[in-house]
Parts: sequence; structure tokens; C-alpha cells
Amino acid sequence: MWYNRKNRRRFCKSKRGGAEETVKVTVIAPGTLSERAYAEAFEEYRKRFRAFGAFECIELKEKRLGDRPSPAQIAAALFAEGENILSRVPPRSFVFAMAVEGKKLSSEGFAELLDRRMSGGAGEFCFIVGSSYGLSPEVKSRADFLLSMSDMTFPHQLARVMLAEQIYRAAQILAGGKYHK
Repeated sequence: MWYNRKNRRRFCKSKRGGAEETVKVTVIAPGTLSERAYAEAFEEYRKRFRAFGAFECIELKEKRLGDRPSPAQIAAALFAEGENILSRVPPRSFVFAMAVEGKKLSSEGFAELLDRRMSGGAGEFCFIVGSSYGLSPEVKSRADFLLSMSDMTFPHQLARVMLAEQIYRAAQILAGGKYHK
């Protein structure tokens, strides 16, 4: 059974014998956070989340394209990135693919979704952020849930920071913390 009682520092799954297993979050994204402000902000939310569980970020080599790539070049790059992404997805994780066509949720709705998945036995969550051209169809079909942040377009690096903040916010909501007002 998952615990997300008010004022509890962790939301975790009880195992037989009473030992607890904390939640594990993995973010997979092509490219690095090269701008210092974004990298520091992402690391801050990742560090804060450690009170609730493990938070890993896997940065993959981004496929570079010219200024005006053809549709075939874009498709080939997405396929190559997709294969690399899929090879790094933790096997038992519930997979979210960040996609413009995905479902938009409020912070509370996102927390509720995580809570439902945790109640169903999920202990690992993987969030996949695509490159500037998005994600391959193979990655989207592997995802258990397509999630959209907004109808607006954000810089790739800012989107990763926003995702980390929302993951931390969801943990705070489920734990009854004061961060979310």
C-alpha cells in the first residue's frame, strides 16, 4: 500500500515485513542543460525531491541536424534518438512521454495520476523529453501516458526545469507539504 499521508516526508510503498521502498523517477532527454540557470534550477528540484525518493536524469547525445533538414533527415534523427531513448528506459517503470498532443493536467491532477499509479503498484516513473523535433512514433507508442505541459511552446531546457518542478510539486501535494498552496 502506498502512503501519502499529510506531513509524511516520503511517499513510499510498504513491502512485506514492513520495509519501505521509495519512489524512483528517471528523466531521459537528448542534449544537456548547457545554460547555467536552467541546470542549477533543474538540480535544485532534483535535490529537493530526494526527500521523497531517487531522481535520476539521463542525458543522451542529441542528433544534430542542419538549419533546414528534410523531413527524411528529421525522421531518421528521431528514429535514432528513439532507439537510444528506449534502450535506457527502466524496465518496470511507468513511462510518460512529453508530447504536445498529450493530455494536459493541473498540478493536482498530475499528483492524483501519480497516486493512482502508485496505488496500482508502480514504484518507478520515467519521463521522456524529446528533442526540438519531438519524439519518434516508437517512443510515443511505448509510453503509458502522453503528457503535455501546455499548448504553448517552451525552450527545451526550460521545459525540463518545469517538469522537474512539477514532479517535486506532485510529491509535496501527495505528502501534504506546504510547498503547494
